[in-house]
Amino acid sequence: MAGLYLHIPFCKQACYYCDFHFSTNQQQTEQLVQAICHELTIQKEYLGGEALDTVYFGGGTPSLLAFEQITLLMTAIKDSFAVTATPEVTLEANPDDLTTEKLKELRAAGINRLSIGIQSFDDSILQFFNRAHNAAQAEKCIRDAHLLGFTNISLDLIFGAPHQTLQSLERDLSRFIDFAPKHISAYSLTIEEKTVFGHQLKNGTFPVLSEGQLAEQFKYVMKRLEEAGYEQYEISNFCRPGYYSKHNTSYWQQKKYLGVGPSAHSYDGQSRQWNVANNHLYMRSLAQGTVPFEREVLSRTNQINEYFFTTLRTRWGTDLTFLQRFFDFTPDPQKIDLLQQQGLIQIENERLTLTRPGKLLADKIALEFFIDEG
Repeated sequence: MAGLYLHIPFCKQACYYCDFHFSTNQQQTEQLVQAICHELTIQKEYLGGEALDTVYFGGGTPSLLAFEQITLLMTAIKDSFAVTATPEVTLEANPDDLTTEKLKELRAAGINRLSIGIQSFDDSILQFFNRAHNAAQAEKCIRDAHLLGFTNISLDLIFGAPHQTLQSLERDLSRFIDFAPKHISAYSLTIEEKTVFGHQLKNGTFPVLSEGQLAEQFKYVMKRLEEAGYEQYEISNFCRPGYYSKHNTSYWQQKKYLGVGPSAHSYDGQSRQWNVANNHLYMRSLAQGTVPFEREVLSRTNQINEYFFTTLRTRWGTDLTFLQRFFDFTPDPQKIDLLQQQGLIQIENERLTLTRPGKLLADKIALEFFIDEG
């Protein structure tokens, strides 16, 4: 089984923390949808005939697309790829787009999972992030989605805003839990260089929380969601039993996936490729029948390092037997012993997983196992 990602690079306005590829100029939306349809046709052999089990509309803000544009893309997908009988079809959406009419259209178009960018139910935080919605719109769209038959809903939470306290995070998280979504993605606010917050940080005008404060907030998020019956199956992702994001899980389990649209990434098991992050260049190239991408063939070292980086973040952990069988590789036992003594990792049935303290240092621990080329 394989996955398909469609990058829809349009937004109403720029959130101050976001460094994904997008444009606030929506005048060429129709032309770009046509270009993506063309890319789907060109790339139909990329997955080697594997059926699609997941389709993910990301961005950007895919909920800005019209019903006709979404159905056109869905038709192009089915024309070019085999699709399983019950695929997970996710669409990222902003609350201000999810009117009752829009929700009905999404259901009719075949969307069966919503990933809603709530981020917070605190209006002061939403304004600070420069989000286009308010808390009242967020609450209404979730209630409406439930009433209109969406049973698989994921909500995004961002914690770590400069003026956020544990008490305000507790209130915010309680609202998330009250709505009983099947899935919650909880991300610590990250300051990226080429964003409004990044410029503020460079100029010394952004009041960043300390690492200790961020760690305390993340520990609270993990504890509170576990108490509410959510399983932390990946560092930033929590779900009710059986409601993992199939699409994102395929990334962490290194399954094949095709990404279409400007800036989209693809992986075929042996190489990675990424499309140009420029709408005009993307559309011009597709008009000439060419997909504009760069490609990297993964060496054995690359594959081992990526395997550590992706699998260590999950509840399933890193399969040491797999590393030995497919790569003839065994991690440094001294590093494993030291990390175990520090209480950061554990090994059971030949699977290396992070402890709760280890989850606070996931990327640093993965780097400990990286190997150099040569």
